[in-house]
Amino acid sequence: MDSLNRHEDYGQESLDETQLQSDPIDQFKVWLSEAEAAQIYEPNAFVLGTVDENSHPRTRTVLLKGVDQRGFFFATNYLSRKGEAVAVNNNVSATFGWYSMYRQVLIQGTAEKVAAAESDEYHASRPHDSQVAAWSSQQSQPIDTRTALDAQFHQALAKFENTDVPRPDYWGGYRIIPTRIEFWKGRTNRMHDRIEFSRSLGADGQFGDWQIQRLQP
Repeated sequence: MDSLNRHEDYGQESLDETQLQSDPIDQFKVWLSEAEAAQIYEPNAFVLGTVDENSHPRTRTVLLKGVDQRGFFFATNYLSRKGEAVAVNNNVSATFGWYSMYRQVLIQGTAEKVAAAESDEYHASRPHDSQVAAWSSQQSQPIDTRTALDAQFHQALAKFENTDVPRPDYWGGYRIIPTRIEFWKGRTNRMHDRIEFSRSLGADGQFGDWQIQRLQP
């Protein structure tokens, strides 16, 4: 475990407020595009953090499947552990780590189910076998063996052979509505750059403008 004793210099490339887009979602798109250009493996992967009904935190890696001014879109089984957690506490976090670029984005916000039509549209865009997988797995529930899991999948494959696969009612999309987005850039001597955008809801139920501040590393 040599990595536990390694001390890497993250370089001199800076992150300055004047370099950033005024809207953090636009800035996120810039960084995601640059991670894609750098051939980061699965640059749209992020760690989703939730808290369940017993106040127990849990994280897992999921894939971002859409981003626009409304927020960050991902899809999952609504009956999974993450779906159950969001149902009782929709405050979530999302962490994107592009570590070979010494970059990280931290997002806080609330997760809301998207409209059924939007979930239908995304489901229809998925490969056939991925659509089938949504029917074949009771996500997060115990199963005796891998053989049993494979059997469920092949049974579902046979059911939907040569036919369209509808979206299950228990599967669909969420959108993370961000209230806080932090951009982190690694620097020499652990004197990292951290720039945070935040906003809050007004009495009219509308978000105010994004506020920006620098945080100490």
